[in-house]
Amino acid sequence: MTVGIVGLGLIGGSLAKAYHEAGHRVLAYDIDSSVTAFAQMANAVDEALSEENIAQCDLLLLAVYPQAAIDYLAQYAALLRKDAVVVDCCGTKRIVCAACFKIAKEHGFLFVGGHPMAGTHFSGFKYSRATLFKGAPMVLVPPVLDDMQMIERVCKLLDAPCFGHFSVTTAEKHDEMIAFTSQLAHVVSNAYVKSPTARSHKGFSAGSYKDLTRVAWLNPQMWTELFLDNRDHLIAELDGLCSELQKYRDALSEGNSETLCALLEEGKRCKEEVG
Repeated sequence: MTVGIVGLGLIGGSLAKAYHEAGHRVLAYDIDSSVTAFAQMANAVDEALSEENIAQCDLLLLAVYPQAAIDYLAQYAALLRKDAVVVDCCGTKRIVCAACFKIAKEHGFLFVGGHPMAGTHFSGFKYSRATLFKGAPMVLVPPVLDDMQMIERVCKLLDAPCFGHFSVTTAEKHDEMIAFTSQLAHVVSNAYVKSPTARSHKGFSAGSYKDLTRVAWLNPQMWTELFLDNRDHLIAELDGLCSELQKYRDALSEGNSETLCALLEEGKRCKEEVG
């Protein structure tokens, strides 16, 4: 199988390595041609992806920012084969899927929204690895939810990264869930480290600090686009969090140990229920 990969950052680079190690032919493009050249020297990519060979791709993976994914597909859609499958790897789905479903329908190939649920706080090809997705969840947003034959076909094409589980959902549901499981966590972490106390934390911090601050180190440009694309769901989560935090603050301000203990017990119980 010939796999085309657009974007050779952490996600795209890891996909390239996974497919190449599985014995597939990998064609790749990155806006920085030196990254593509390095990926070839690193034996993760066979050739640069271009207008001349994009029609050879059985599978095309778009591992770039949402708008860049839309723009790339719009520019090269006419060159893709009718039997090609295109999957994006963006962190939000509504804007990407709305545009790319339409492009795919116009040109006769299959587009499926995708979100590999794996990563690190580091970015770039140098941090990519073939095992990044091993056992990780992969969310799929197909144009039709109940076409099992189509979904099985896509899952088979995505076999090389060794995802542990596939979830199939709508773009709306994906964005609602990801606002809580990912985006809110990044906002909270990024805001948390802005405390003046953070500058003198050494010697006073352990696991709790590390857990809460890990994703504060993020890619500002990418997350800005993702947050704005999903602003309605993210704002709803932030409003909910602020409301809950106010309850803790009020209990502390009032010296109300009974209410504070009840709030803590409630949070503990919620964690036990959701895992």
